[in-house]
Amino acid sequence: MFSSFGIKDIIDILLVAVMLYYIYRVMKDSGTIKIFGGVIAFIIVWIIVARIIDMRLLGSIMDKLVSVGVVILVILFQDDIRRFLGELGSHKKWRAFLHFFYTKNEQDKVPAYVMPVVYACMSMAKRNTGALIVIKQEMSLKKYEETGEKINADINSKLIETIFYKGTPLHDGAMIIAEGRIAAAGCILPVSHTPNIPRELGLRHRSGLGIAQESDAIAVIVSEETGEISVAKKGKLTRNISSQNLERLLSKNKNN
Repeated sequence: MFSSFGIKDIIDILLVAVMLYYIYRVMKDSGTIKIFGGVIAFIIVWIIVARIIDMRLLGSIMDKLVSVGVVILVILFQDDIRRFLGELGSHKKWRAFLHFFYTKNEQDKVPAYVMPVVYACMSMAKRNTGALIVIKQEMSLKKYEETGEKINADINSKLIETIFYKGTPLHDGAMIIAEGRIAAAGCILPVSHTPNIPRELGLRHRSGLGIAQESDAIAVIVSEETGEISVAKKGKLTRNISSQNLERLLSKNKNN
């Protein structure tokens, strides 16, 4: 049985293990890990019933369910699949293979937008000024930029605060930072319909989480009610983070 077991089989097993781990991590980040667990449990029961015990009637019913299960899974996990494929096709994934060829200075370089965004969020949080700042990574945000007003300005903390100042025409929409500049403001973002979002969170938080589910962008949200700073990234919302943690989180991203 094991005489024909070779290096190709070991690579095959390792690749499957990596794939399952990556799927598990994506499901965990998006809060759908329980559904993923249910799918795995169903597959195990199906294998036992239809392949091991060979229960024909129940096995045939489960075979039919499995045949349409792919379509059901695509519907259930469409946001996660879209983000997974977007990340898989991003340049960032392929650059990871060259990570060890980067110089130390290149690895430690902090993106230029980090400190202006952190200072602006700290100032707005003290005054309970609501804000939603989206930072582009690899995936294009052009279609969302077109829903707002083109700015194309240098990143400046005072300009950010001015745009989100209460009463200004653009303060209710999202600001998009792309290619090291403020690309647009007053933008409309997709709203997340994730059921486990706390009820006290409003449209800004749902929109920030929505764009993080639709793309690889990072959204920074300042609550108008509490002054709390939150970050949405990879389909997950992290609330009430300090300015130090915000700086650390944004500094990990090397895209300017």
